[in-house]
Amino acid sequence: MDFYTRNALKCSKTTTHNYSTSFSMGVWMLQKQYRPAIYAIYGFVRFADEIVDTFHDQDKATLLKRFEAETWDAIQRGFSTNPILHSFQWAVNTYNIEREHIDAFLYSMELDLHKNRYTREEYHRYIYGSAEVIGLMCLRVFYHQQDEAYRSLIHPARKLGEAFQKVNFLRDMLSDYHERGRVYFPEVDFDNFDIRMKEDIEKEIDQDFREAYEGIKGLRKDVRLGVLLAYSYYLKLLYKIRRAQPDALLEKRFRISNRRKLMLLARCYVQNAVGAF
Repeated sequence: MDFYTRNALKCSKTTTHNYSTSFSMGVWMLQKQYRPAIYAIYGFVRFADEIVDTFHDQDKATLLKRFEAETWDAIQRGFSTNPILHSFQWAVNTYNIEREHIDAFLYSMELDLHKNRYTREEYHRYIYGSAEVIGLMCLRVFYHQQDEAYRSLIHPARKLGEAFQKVNFLRDMLSDYHERGRVYFPEVDFDNFDIRMKEDIEKEIDQDFREAYEGIKGLRKDVRLGVLLAYSYYLKLLYKIRRAQPDALLEKRFRISNRRKLMLLARCYVQNAVGAF
């Protein structure tokens, strides 16, 4: 069984590497003992996201419902023949990840099957389930059986997930709107997307990043570098988006080059080592 679990965790690690070089870099900067569970969390959320965003010739609702049932069965049994779900249940059961976080995530994934416009309240609920709870799952791994430290970092962890997701919404406007017909930002019309709308969203994200940074400063050094790198990557991506005209966001997907990512890594490494916060 230990061999099977190790093999399943390697599947989650491979999934992370294949889908996200930036997230993989962040995980690699964590101390070794934290990496398997973070890979397991990423593999789980990535597979769910694939169901709702990629398998267009399949019955997505049925696939997601089956995925959800198999998730809870794996957690209850402590086993799954699906290596991604086996990895995830291992992380959930090992680190006592809250079940309500998983519920909230799956609810947001279900919304992506049928909803393409959001009120302000729905927008915040979607972001909580699709991003904030992922940060909280990771935080539970970092601060396992350290409830006081965990609780003190809940707000900045949520704000970091919120900032990341809003940057993703801006970065992915082309595919979300033209391919899937989705507009996550409330009271925003992408057919008439102008500089004022864009600046309002960017100011909102700036505030999220400021609140998240206060939490990053309070993280233990053995997990701080990986989180700081992810924070710096998304901050740089926001800077790049900020310099673009509104129409450009509906014409291409903005990225950070691998060379720039390595430069960010070097800077974050020095900043974390000397504690320059």
